[in-house]
Amino acid sequence: MRTSTFLRAFGGALFLSVVITSCDDHKLSPNTYPLYAEASNPQVLSTAPNGTVLYNGGFGSALVRDLKDPSVFYLMTDRGPNAAGVAANSIIFGKTDFTPQIGKFRLVGNQLVLEQTILFKNAAGQLLNGLPNPSGQGSTGETAIDLNGNPIAPSADGIDSEGLVLAADGTFWVSDEYGPHIVHFDASGKTIERINPFGTGTGGRTLPKVLARRRPNRGMEGLTITPDGKTLVGLMQSPLYNPSSSAVSGSVVLRVVTFEIATGATKQYVYLMENASLTGCSEIAAITNTTFLALERDGDYGGNTAKPATFKRIYKFDLAGATDISDPANGDGGKLYSGSTVEQLKNMTGLTNAGIVPVKKTLVFDLLTDISPIYPHDKPEGLVLIGSNTLAISNDDDFGVLDNGQNSFTTKLLPATNKVDANRIYFVTLPTALR
Repeated sequence: MRTSTFLRAFGGALFLSVVITSCDDHKLSPNTYPLYAEASNPQVLSTAPNGTVLYNGGFGSALVRDLKDPSVFYLMTDRGPNAAGVAANSIIFGKTDFTPQIGKFRLVGNQLVLEQTILFKNAAGQLLNGLPNPSGQGSTGETAIDLNGNPIAPSADGIDSEGLVLAADGTFWVSDEYGPHIVHFDASGKTIERINPFGTGTGGRTLPKVLARRRPNRGMEGLTITPDGKTLVGLMQSPLYNPSSSAVSGSVVLRVVTFEIATGATKQYVYLMENASLTGCSEIAAITNTTFLALERDGDYGGNTAKPATFKRIYKFDLAGATDISDPANGDGGKLYSGSTVEQLKNMTGLTNAGIVPVKKTLVFDLLTDISPIYPHDKPEGLVLIGSNTLAISNDDDFGVLDNGQNSFTTKLLPATNKVDANRIYFVTLPTALR
């Protein structure tokens, strides 16, 4: 392989731009990634009655790297193209039979080339969908409707996939925003085990009951695995509604959940968001068995002059020394402190008064100040640490559409480029090694 490599510094971080003149993809070095790579020309998924094109597309809600081939990345969709309906709590599904899926992409120059699609299936081999779950099985309280306004029945198999792990044996672990559920899939996408707080999974194992109080559509947004392959670590996107939305107003308390794969044993820790106005944490990535990266963000666009993004940052945090807040009784509200839930403690002062030590976090990278000329997207949602100091960051492009406020869709144009949002992976080389 022959490459021409250019290092450029922005905000203290080094960005690696590479022109590849010849390349054996299976021998691609982790240090020869471009500034970003894009999945261009996605297939058309469907077309709304008003003519808006919905693309497939939609990858970028999570990102993992192939364990053997550094030129291959797996990106995952969420539940499918959807938008808020006019009626309260109604959600329009642009393709009601959409199957959440993983795309296997190969990096070729600065392009991401889709080589394989892995569709999620239940234990019987039937295709899953992204529709909301029934009451008592992970319901978000949403009413699903199609493009004609007709109601769609909820689905026990529905999954709003958000966190992705590729295990050493080639199987996948996925977390979602509904239950939350953690689902173990084989390499073909067939369910091996489904785990949730309700005991309705396929393997009999459960998550702590308190997680069922997740804020609707702010469930287990991030999932990773420790380098020793023994423990899954999930990160809730926002403070749980524990015991209610009003009771936790202003809270910045998020939960980190560890799940020991062999035994099913869990622990919980507190991660503090920087402020309560944020959309929350979109991803978690392992550094060591106790240290991790968290992607914390707002919901606005970089380069938008009307409402510019102000917060998209990556932090390193450490579980060592943090308090395990697990409830031995596994109550619905989790462990209480003088009658209050952990979320009701709201901030560092409340935690300190209760004797709780949160995870220690330090800033690693700022997407808005350290990516040049601009980070144009609203939703960075995938994160991988390559080697000791290279980050790969993917964005959710929402299938190229947004809601139009009239029970349909409009094209998702990035304010900074006036182009339809597309899936990218940004590659960032940090000046300081993380491991």
